[in-house]
Amino acid sequence: MIQFYFLSVLCNALAGYMLISTDEKSGIGAMEAHLKISPGDDTFRLVLGIVAIITGFFKLLSVIQGDIPVVGDLIPAVFGFASGSILVFAYYRKTSTIDSDTHTLLELFLAYHKKRIGFLAIGAAILHFLFPQALLI
Repeated sequence: MIQFYFLSVLCNALAGYMLISTDEKSGIGAMEAHLKISPGDDTFRLVLGIVAIITGFFKLLSVIQGDIPVVGDLIPAVFGFASGSILVFAYYRKTSTIDSDTHTLLELFLAYHKKRIGFLAIGAAILHFLFPQALLI
């Protein structure tokens, strides 16, 4: 469906931008500064993360007409899952009242490669926008 195509491109671009523009010291990203979102208000990140994960899942189920099922939308779906998961895990860690130093292997991997995943998500969004029926994009 064309709606999931649009959501995939939009969510990958926004989530990728949120991942690469975060200032590590203050936790405020450039987008929050432009949108006048307060540093304590992480609701936008949480909603964007959830929408990116859901859109990534539905990208695997629905394809553009004439595209190859699953394989044609695999990369945007994977980066939707990854970037959305990073945003959701970050929100959970920031707002959790449980004091735990344990992290899952997935959390550690995603946190370590956050900037790379952000750049790749933006790249996947741009390529998916320019070449909607290309294999693996």
